[in-house]
Amino acid sequence: MIRGMLVAGALIAGLSSVMAQSDPIAERQEIMKKNNQEIRTLSNMQKGSVPFDLAKAQTALKGTSTDYKKVATLFPDNSQTGHETRARPNVWTDKAGFDAAMVKLISAAESAQASIKDEASFKTEFPKVSAACDSCHDTYRAPRR
Repeated sequence: MIRGMLVAGALIAGLSSVMAQSDPIAERQEIMKKNNQEIRTLSNMQKGSVPFDLAKAQTALKGTSTDYKKVATLFPDNSQTGHETRARPNVWTDKAGFDAAMVKLISAAESAQASIKDEASFKTEFPKVSAACDSCHDTYRAPRR
């Protein structure tokens, strides 16, 4: 009985993983939601409303660059609708522009991660990451309804 329950549990877990992998909209939304929280923390550090923390900044920037390498692959043609996606049609009609925007964001995060050594360098470098995020969102993401 216990063995059967364990096998069933493993099958359900495996099926859930496969389903998540076959749903690029849900996967990219989950990654972006996580990164939004990290970027919000960094923005608050930039504003001075939370203390600067080099380790948190480095972790968030590394996560951003790693995660957006994955996100860039999660816009196949069959993912233009569903899950209340806010991706604009030009993600697919201007694929070269969208890909370039993703590369710019990833590069900005990697460059900031390499350059930030203290609060002063953070305040110089983080705005470049934020600008790359905003530029992509302004062009390729619809506003909330």
